[in-house]
This record gives sequence, structure tokens and C-alpha cells, in this order.
Amino acid sequence: MTEDGTQASHWLERLPIAQGRPLAAFAATCGLIAGAYFLRVAAAPWLPPGFPYVTFFPAVIIASFLFGVRMGLFAGVACGLLAWYFFIPPVGSLRLGSGAVVALGFYVLVIGTDLMIIHWLQRTNNRLAHSREINRKLAQTRALLFGELQHRVSNNLQVAAGLLSLSKRRVAEPEGKAALDEASRRLALIGRISRQLYDAGGATRSMHEFLEPLCADVIDASGRTDIRCIVNVAEDAPLSSDAAIPLALIVAEAMANAIEHGFADRDHGLIEVELRREGEAMVHVEVRDDGHGLPAGFEIEASNSLGLRIAMMLAEQLNGRFELLPGKGTTARLSLPV
Repeated sequence: MTEDGTQASHWLERLPIAQGRPLAAFAATCGLIAGAYFLRVAAAPWLPPGFPYVTFFPAVIIASFLFGVRMGLFAGVACGLLAWYFFIPPVGSLRLGSGAVVALGFYVLVIGTDLMIIHWLQRTNNRLAHSREINRKLAQTRALLFGELQHRVSNNLQVAAGLLSLSKRRVAEPEGKAALDEASRRLALIGRISRQLYDAGGATRSMHEFLEPLCADVIDASGRTDIRCIVNVAEDAPLSSDAAIPLALIVAEAMANAIEHGFADRDHGLIEVELRREGEAMVHVEVRDDGHGLPAGFEIEASNSLGLRIAMMLAEQLNGRFELLPGKGTTARLSLPV
């Protein structure tokens, strides 16, 4: 709906107006009746006989529409009496001749029908406005509850990550400490990004909306302030809610590798995250860094890195492929079917 249509709808929902000011509604109705009478008098020379109510019908309908059926009924009675006395023969009298009976019967039928229809429409309109207000409050409550749920889930994941980090103090083996560190980091990351995976309305997020805050979270979690991240999305794509967490972990793993290995012993670094399409069938998410690059003879399948193995497993779960490509720095590419 356009803005004008929305404003008109809100205005109609407020009808009838002046419900809390009966004197103002009565005065305005009297003004409509007087206006209809003087307009009928002014139009009398140009009207043929037999149109006593021609200007009174609109006054009754407008009064009922704006101020309610009670004011419409008052306007109907007053206009009927004025038309009967001044414009129905014998003029200047309230005698019921045969012509007056037919004219008044026609008037009562038309006005009664109009008032019933307007009353029914206004009751329906009020019910719709009441239902819309209830739905608005329910939607607001749902959004608040959804936000609170996301907040609690995120906090619980952060607590679990903190417990894992504390538990490593009891582990003497370096490999065990490293495993706990990795698990703690991943849980903390999921906790940080869980609030932006979904929204209360159930709308699907785009990849660009998801990747930008994700990259900022990963760099922030690393504690490095000397690394820039640029997100390039030429043709955006919708992000399935089922793919959000796996995609986040894969991209986060690629960025973490770049920060840990590519930028080791460096006081600056640049990471580019690019999304591009390959025809209508594939989407590629590439994480490129300008770091040291891959060691000579490196093969991802032969790597004993837990993070890389998890990335490959998650890519297969999404029916995609994860690979590391040599070049200037390192390129981690995730290929997903559209």
C-alpha cells in the first residue's frame, strides 16, 4: 500500500470522529443541515417539481459517516421535517396528503437503508482497527520475546565457551589445550553471530547482510586491530537458515587461518571476502588474504588441521566444496549450489 493509501486507511479507522465531544458533533451536524436547506432554497428555481430531498440526502449521509449513526438519525429527522414543511405540497404545512406520504415513505426507506449500511461499515471498520491493534501488540511482543531468546542463546554459548577456556587450565598436554582453545573460539563465534542469523519476522537474510557483520566479528574476536576486511558482493543471493551456521564457521575458519598463519609476524593485513555467481547453478564465496601464502607442496586433504577438516566436512554437508588455492597470499574458496 502506498503512503497515501496508508494515511487514508488510518483516517478511516478513526471514524466516527468527535465521539468524545458530542456538542461539537451536534453543532457540525446542525451546520450540515442548515447548509443543505439553504442550498435547496438556492437551487429551487432550477429544479423541476418532485425533488424535495435532493440536497438533504448528502447532509444525512455525511453526518452519519463523520459523526456516527446517532447524528445521522438526528440529521435524517431534521432534514425530513424541513423538506416536508418547505418543499412538499402543501408548502408551509405538515399535513399528510397522498403526495406527502409517498415522498416521506421514499425518504424514510432511503435514509434508513443508508444509515444501516453506514452503521454496519463503521462497526466492521472498528473491529478491523481493534484487530489490527491487537496484532500490532502481538507482533511487538513476539519481536521482544524473539530478541530475548536470541540474547539468551548467545549468552549461553558465550558461557559455554568461557567454561571450555577455563577447563584448559587443568589440561597439561599442549594438544588438548589447543583443542579446547579451538572449541572455545568456535562456540564464542557462534554466540556472537547467532543474534544476526534470523529475525523475528522470519525474513530471509541476504549473503551480504550476513557476511559483513560476520567478518567484523571474526576480526574483533582475534584481538587484532591492524587487519582490514572488505566484503564484495556483486550479485547477492538469499541465505538459507539451515546454511547460516555452517557457512559462518567455514568463512570464520578461513579468516582465522589468514590471521593466524598468513599475517604471522606482520603488523597489518587485508582480507577480501567476495561472493560471485557462476551461471545460475553455483555461488562462490572466496576469502583472500595478502599474507605469506601456502607452504610449498601444501595439500588440504593431507593437512592435520582440525579447522580445515571441519570446513571441508561442513562444505560437504551443504553439498558444496571447500578448497585452498595458492597465489598472492591464500584464497579459500567455498563453492555452493544455488
